[in-house]
Amino acid sequence: MKIIVQNKKARHEFAILETFEAGIALKGTEVKSLREGKANLRDAYANIEQGEVILHGLHISPYSHTSERQLDPVRDRKLLMNRAEIRKLIGKVKEKGLTLVALKLYFSPRGIVKVELGLAKGKKLHDKRDAISERDARRDLDRVMKRARQE
Repeated sequence: MKIIVQNKKARHEFAILETFEAGIALKGTEVKSLREGKANLRDAYANIEQGEVILHGLHISPYSHTSERQLDPVRDRKLLMNRAEIRKLIGKVKEKGLTLVALKLYFSPRGIVKVELGLAKGKKLHDKRDAISERDARRDLDRVMKRARQE
């Protein structure tokens, strides 16, 4: 699995309850552009519209070595999931405060572009502070343990 781009801010802004994997329908030279690593997931999220999962806000820069017409870099893209997964998502997204956030974009071992979606609930400011203090405490503990092993 070769990771193209990750949305690191999503794990800070949201509590991820569950993750899903989906294929993504791309056009033209978008895959070549992704192989160059020219993508941005920062504001990417998914909605369920008419029984299909649509990814909004994914920015794929135009491929630099083409003479074809350029596609809209932030166009909506259809995600490829089976019906059972979509039905499961419909039920969960209708719950209060849950959303689908794009966490990572990567190539599968077979070379297919996949997107990892997270079923997320927004964090409050105090939750973010708690997560930061836990991470700092874990880092300090790891540092102490490493020094103890070296002695």
